[in-house]
Amino acid sequence: MQSMICCKEIDEYIKFVEENPNETDDEIKLLIKNIIKPTLSRDDVFFDGETFEKAIKFCEKWFYTLFPYQKFIYAMFFIYKNDTKDTVLFREIFILMGRGNGKDGMIMPLACFFLTSFYGVRNYHIDIVANSEEQAMNSFNVVYNMLENNKEIMKKYFSWSKTIIVNKQTRSVLRYNTSNAKTKDSKQTGMVIYNEYHSYENYKQINVFKSGLGKVKNARIVIITTNGNIRGGPLDEKISMSNTILNNGIKLIKILPIIYKINDSKYIDLPMKKYLKTENEKDIDLTYWVQANPSLRYRPTLQEEIINDYIDLLSTPSYKSEFYAKRMNLPVQDEELSVTSWENIKRASYSDVDNEVPRETGKIDGRAAIVGLDFASLNDFASAGFLFKIDGEYIWRQRTWICARSKFFNEIKFPFDNAGQDGFQDFELVNKDSIDGREIIMWILSEMSKYNIKKIVLDTYRYKLLEQIFKEFGVSIETKENPYGLVRMIRYPASIAAIVAPRIEVAFSEGKINIGNSAIMRWSINNTSVKDGKDGNKKYEKIEPKLRKNDPFMAFVAAMSVQELLDEEVIYV
Repeated sequence: MQSMICCKEIDEYIKFVEENPNETDDEIKLLIKNIIKPTLSRDDVFFDGETFEKAIKFCEKWFYTLFPYQKFIYAMFFIYKNDTKDTVLFREIFILMGRGNGKDGMIMPLACFFLTSFYGVRNYHIDIVANSEEQAMNSFNVVYNMLENNKEIMKKYFSWSKTIIVNKQTRSVLRYNTSNAKTKDSKQTGMVIYNEYHSYENYKQINVFKSGLGKVKNARIVIITTNGNIRGGPLDEKISMSNTILNNGIKLIKILPIIYKINDSKYIDLPMKKYLKTENEKDIDLTYWVQANPSLRYRPTLQEEIINDYIDLLSTPSYKSEFYAKRMNLPVQDEELSVTSWENIKRASYSDVDNEVPRETGKIDGRAAIVGLDFASLNDFASAGFLFKIDGEYIWRQRTWICARSKFFNEIKFPFDNAGQDGFQDFELVNKDSIDGREIIMWILSEMSKYNIKKIVLDTYRYKLLEQIFKEFGVSIETKENPYGLVRMIRYPASIAAIVAPRIEVAFSEGKINIGNSAIMRWSINNTSVKDGKDGNKKYEKIEPKLRKNDPFMAFVAAMSVQELLDEEVIYV
């Protein structure tokens, strides 16, 4: 189909992607195929080529020479729903690239242009948002330093201080913020720039800055970030949504995902293998690294930085996760630490990971089940769940209680505000000083009527805290005298991990664990490390003891300790 939008910079970048397949990742190829080309062929959108050319000239005159991929990204900002130019086609532009590629240097010149009469929108205020003042100032200072370096000319058009920049003609303002949600509500904002999105803990810090959008035409959200090591947070959700858009070319969702990441971890080591043997710099071929670092082919200093970082990780293995996540946008965890990979965790939640189709339980009424229960303290977290085994698949459905008055609650990096939404329906916040153990037992007993319960499993310490409640409800305890009692106490919890960990590891790798669409379960698994003890046996630990809770996973471990009781069952109807 003949292109309706003509733009030399877009066409040249498409050609580059098609002619350099090893330098562009799968996400960029999908972007071109499923979003850009169909958009160029639409007759119901308008490309403001004239203002786009002004932006290129302005930014290159006062800031830096732009690389081809940067000009391509700039062009996306000038596609509108119609020629009135009141509404942009892509309301949100999400840019993910490796650290050191010049994110601030790319986006801030364009932000400065949007303040000017060349763009021509009055009161087009721009907010830079970051988790720390230093991050926000780094972005702001790109424009501030340009104004200072060209003070005699620029003072005719701008007034500025170290905290705010104002265009005298349009009255548009550039300002920076830290993510303090208490003081930044209801600003009339034309564009919000979120810097380093991977560091946001929850949506409260993010959504408050969106509240002022829509009061000014051409409202935009720009997310520009590297990846990080926090899993299951806002960034992972954004990447997941982006993958759905890229694979399906969804027209109604106005998000443009521009993701630069390396396709496969094998391409991280490949460019350096020959060099490490010969130490001849001519043997370094960084073609694949360009997938995550599009500036690499234009900036020799960046090449030197990333090569040095790679050499550092060879002598400091603990740096591997940082290098993979932030330089290559391919997060990994130390295989000696993590229970399983993040991909395996997602596979436990979704039958179709790319489109986030939740794994179903099938018919479980009347099935044999084991109840697992775990908590560190009843003024913190507590979890209980039901384990089933159907056709070799372990199905786990759980509930977690969170004490909202815990002294660490506000520091925990989990999006509790999403409670009730898809994926966030299996936990509840308890606004009391302590979680009532009776509520946990009552929930277990109410669910038990649906299934053939084999055992309720918890360790001796937890049992002692709940003993009177079990007795109150007439729940029998397994003892030597009563081997058929319902509650089994794990007397030596450390020994359980040694038995269960290898089985859980294999089940994850074979896709035989089904946790359903549970964000808190994914988070909990990812918060758990498995290590070799001095006796050679495996043991589970929290990756971070105070804030990264793993009670939902440890309740699953408790249930898995007697999973053999599920191998032979009678289904009651």
